[in-house]
Amino acid sequence: MSGAEEGDLVAWVEGSAGFIRLNRPKAINAVTLEMFRDIDKALDRFEADPAVAVIVLEGAGERGLCAGGDIRALWESSKVNGDLGKILWREEYILNARIKKFPKPYVAFMDGIVMGGGVGLSAHASHRIVTDRTRLAMPEVGLGFFPDVGGTWLLSRSPGEIGTYFGLTGQTMNGPDAIHARFADAVVSAAKWPELRDALTKVRQGVTAADVSKLINGFATGEIAGPVAAKEPAIDALFGFDRMQDIFAALKRDGSEFALATLKALNEKSPRGMVVTLKLLRLARTASSLEECLVREYRAALEVFRSDDFREGVRAAVIDKDRNPTWSPSRIEDVTPDMLAHYLAEIGADELKFN
Repeated sequence: MSGAEEGDLVAWVEGSAGFIRLNRPKAINAVTLEMFRDIDKALDRFEADPAVAVIVLEGAGERGLCAGGDIRALWESSKVNGDLGKILWREEYILNARIKKFPKPYVAFMDGIVMGGGVGLSAHASHRIVTDRTRLAMPEVGLGFFPDVGGTWLLSRSPGEIGTYFGLTGQTMNGPDAIHARFADAVVSAAKWPELRDALTKVRQGVTAADVSKLINGFATGEIAGPVAAKEPAIDALFGFDRMQDIFAALKRDGSEFALATLKALNEKSPRGMVVTLKLLRLARTASSLEECLVREYRAALEVFRSDDFREGVRAAVIDKDRNPTWSPSRIEDVTPDMLAHYLAEIGADELKFN
């Protein structure tokens, strides 16, 4: 089976590989609640099937693995005080944690655009392949949100303040920088993917993670750092603070071309989103597991879903596309400790739980 048949999510076995293809190429494979459920069912099947030695995640079309979650549907539900956020994020985050612990090698082909929910499906995999075309980002702060799907766990484990920089600015990583930021493991030229993909269908039963790594590395370019990695000393100095006000002050003081460009990028983001993101990133540094971060992210996500900032951010970026959101509050100085506390508070019966 080629996997090109109908359905937004296609799963099939080819040789000894279980394939999962996100199949909404016109939407750059943006993921819906039903797709998350279908991925979970496919993983059930592949986990139980002794003939399946390795899982491969890929995206249909030429533009990318996945541009993120179905933001428009979440926006529409948020407007009418619906419950899509509560349901979708619960099932998505539980799936993210399952991918991290999946007992068979799970290979994610992170070609082209990989954002938001697409990061959650790929960057927790045991084997993460980026390419010369990869454009990976966690741009949620520009939507009045924060890097979720375990993004706070991943970003807080990037070297130095690289994760703080990517999480707050939403800037894009190329393949080598994704490796430097610990979001990926190997750069493989997109032109070599068909050959590597074919090799993955021929691995033996009971293949180890180390064996799969060795196979992938045989196709890899060996690149491990891109343009942002080169700026790490500056990023560490500018982002090594626990308050957004101090980061802004450091950027203004520095005054370099990089600092001013970064300041401009931050000034376009949701002040509330930035404060929440920085707090979650700092808390994530001492987390002992991905699950701990996902529990915290779920609490914050439900608060985001109720917020005007989320609706306004999605309106400006996705609905009206005027790129001119009116944030509330409009300044980081006006994001109060009381506002922040709502994003961190325990939520009783609604807490995220893992099996």
